[in-house]
Amino acid sequence: MYAIIADGGRQYKVEEGQFLEIDYREVEAGSEIKFDKVLAVSGDAGFKLGAPLVEGASVTAKVVGETKGDKIYIQKFRRRKNSKRRTGHRQKYVKVQIASIA
Repeated sequence: MYAIIADGGRQYKVEEGQFLEIDYREVEAGSEIKFDKVLAVSGDAGFKLGAPLVEGASVTAKVVGETKGDKIYIQKFRRRKNSKRRTGHRQKYVKVQIASIA
């Protein structure tokens, strides 16, 4: 059984027990997040496609903790101007485990 959910401008294909990194938000570890924007559900009863959302469907996830993505370096260089700049960025994520698809 799997579902396709929308969160933070992205779409994710999720299954029960799967770990997923979503955009950062202020939540405590151990709490639950409920995703109501379910675009499609596939299970024993068949495949249901929403138009645009599946009525009454939801996905519940348990928050595991915060993580950070890989370091990304940004380099700016202007030739013949003696101007160079190098900065870095690490995106924050919230790691969740999919508990149930209903």
